[in-house]
Amino acid sequence: MQLNESSNILNQFKEKLGQVAVLIDPDKYSDLNELDALLKKTAFANIDYLFVGGSTVLREDFKTVIDYIQSHSSLPLVIFPGDSNQISEKADALLYLSLISGRNPDYLIGHHVQSAQEVYAMDVEVIPTAYILVDGGNLSSVAYVSQTTPIPRDHESIILNTAKAGVLQGKKLIYLDAGSGAKESIPPSVIQTLSPLGNPIVVGGGIRSLEEMEELRTAGANVIVIGNKLEEDLDFLLDIKEFKVSK
Repeated sequence: MQLNESSNILNQFKEKLGQVAVLIDPDKYSDLNELDALLKKTAFANIDYLFVGGSTVLREDFKTVIDYIQSHSSLPLVIFPGDSNQISEKADALLYLSLISGRNPDYLIGHHVQSAQEVYAMDVEVIPTAYILVDGGNLSSVAYVSQTTPIPRDHESIILNTAKAGVLQGKKLIYLDAGSGAKESIPPSVIQTLSPLGNPIVVGGGIRSLEEMEELRTAGANVIVIGNKLEEDLDFLLDIKEFKVSK
């Protein structure tokens, strides 16, 4: 485990705003030919990171996808785990998520206890992450599986105080998520409200346009995560390439 001693990915998150991560859910990429096509286009688009994880992924499927990415892509590989089974030493970093917007003890600490011995023995960068679900206009798979209620998107004071609590607990990263397939992405005003806390901010869920990405970058998002949009339109990566060039 590398915690504080060597924080290469965390430091990269901090370096600049508007970095882009592609989220790969192993449940949706069981066809490795489709995964290969995605990886080739992410390289062409100059994507900064590959995030891997999902709410209902079997360990064997997770391992297959991690192994394939590790051998077919040079991009930094970051685990975005949905449960204690989604860990691997082949990744560059593991987002050690605590779902602090909810009150389900399994996702606050339970899964962490189950995986702690294995993670502690791994040579992987572990990033303590304050994971905050914000209402994206529909019931996301994360909310359903974790049995937690997202924070209403217009309750910015609750989102801020939740993030502050995470920082006080020692979390190094704030991850704001509207959930997979969200109708609405995180409001830029929320990013602006949290920016003064000083922790890098990752934002995902419901982001479908370059205009939204630009608004989030301007508001202070360090990493913008794109997932479902690419399942609908893989060529959106070509637009993202232009977005990155415009920095």
